[in-house]
Amino acid sequence: MSFVNPQLFWIMIVPLLLFAFFVIRHKDNVTNVFDEEVLKRLSVGDNAFPLVARNILMLVAFLFMLIALARPVVDHGDRVVQLKGLSAVVALDISGSMRAKDIYPNRLEFAKKKIVALLNEMPNDELSVIAFAHSPFIMAPFSSDKATLQQIVEGVTDEYINMSSTDFSALGEYSAELLEKKKPKILIVFSDGGEKKDLEKFAETIKDENIFLYVVLVGTVEGSPVVDENGRPLNYKGAIAITQRNDDLGEVALESKGAFVVANTGTTEIKELVATIKAQHKNREQGEVTIHDREELFYYPLAFGLFLLLLSFSSLPQKRRENGRA
Repeated sequence: MSFVNPQLFWIMIVPLLLFAFFVIRHKDNVTNVFDEEVLKRLSVGDNAFPLVARNILMLVAFLFMLIALARPVVDHGDRVVQLKGLSAVVALDISGSMRAKDIYPNRLEFAKKKIVALLNEMPNDELSVIAFAHSPFIMAPFSSDKATLQQIVEGVTDEYINMSSTDFSALGEYSAELLEKKKPKILIVFSDGGEKKDLEKFAETIKDENIFLYVVLVGTVEGSPVVDENGRPLNYKGAIAITQRNDDLGEVALESKGAFVVANTGTTEIKELVATIKAQHKNREQGEVTIHDREELFYYPLAFGLFLLLLSFSSLPQKRRENGRA
């Protein structure tokens, strides 16, 4: 057994010794230290314990609490824990077309629910969440804390929507930076797709950086009007702008030896996608963490000390007043 904070014991032992000296030299007046009303409530009866026994109980109680303060532990030494799982970047499209309501309540909210389903299907994996439109930005660094990641994803609101055109080439370059030291490099994109000509540079980056692309496509091929923050349809060259799901992004995923699914109600497609990812990439060791394994014992002396202190207080005799004295 060893102590984590032995210095606290040696620092506090001095006041305890002074208190013990005071009790020994002024044993008849020790009850004056405590408020009379408090003693009346704590007392169970006159002279429940002799004065000497009461003082000893109190001093021993304080001694045990000092031992607890020093934090006794049983040291089992260092232990190396291997972290296993996959690392992946999860990218959420926040371009203006994600306001479309061809799926309920809109593409953005639907995509967020699908990301939450993905988090639930990958509980032991290390994920980073980013958002992208004209330029990508990170919302959460790599983490295995799925509860925190879920809160961050659910915190994305309509205010995040960027009406600028989607720059997939910027997404590819930014993802390559985040995944630089990861192996394998996995990028999971939740989007309504993009035009083939806009995906050419993105596809080149994915290929050059050996990134495995997996895509969850949201929206319908029939499409829906693009709406502004107030829900009003936008006009383009005198006509209502219509946005349709574009599956060309899925083709880029297949070319990268990845996969794509079309989001629908339920979670079946997300489970299938995760199963595909797991089948293609076995869990890799993400690294190792050295932890100091020790068993805390402070609560034993603390509990015993509090018990003795309560016993000594409850045994304090009520202060007697002699008749005729002021």
